[in-house]
Amino acid sequence: MQKITPFLWFDDKAEEAMHFYVSIFKNSRIKQVSRSRDAGPEPKGSVMSVTFELEGQQFMALNGGPLFKFSPAISLFVDCETQQEVDELWAKLSAGGNEDRCGWLTDKYGLSWQIIPRILGEMLSDPDPDKSQRVMKAMLRMVKIDINALKNAYAGA
Repeated sequence: MQKITPFLWFDDKAEEAMHFYVSIFKNSRIKQVSRSRDAGPEPKGSVMSVTFELEGQQFMALNGGPLFKFSPAISLFVDCETQQEVDELWAKLSAGGNEDRCGWLTDKYGLSWQIIPRILGEMLSDPDPDKSQRVMKAMLRMVKIDINALKNAYAGA
């Protein structure tokens, strides 16, 4: 088990969300589903918690009721290699959710994600401040990140 594991609190959709996330990411799997027994507060057999992996990162999720909600203060950052990967993840994760600016979205369960191509960080950390500033300005106008538009801004085109 990894030392630090993100723990997600859902109202009552932990198992559904787990299946959704595992269906999106290639290197993913369901590890465990824990169900309520006779002594639990929920009906016997209902899902209490789940454990799963997305791209090798372990997550735990709980059906904890409506007390707490997700916030953009915590998001899952996805490092993407290509525009195709950005586009596919964006389409799947934003379906039923909300698109935001600068590569951020909220999925249908209320969890925030950042779908970011790796090249964005490389361009933003360029030692030439003009290049990095052009890339930043271009990114701030985007919803879903467009790698070609970033490259054009970087080149000054």
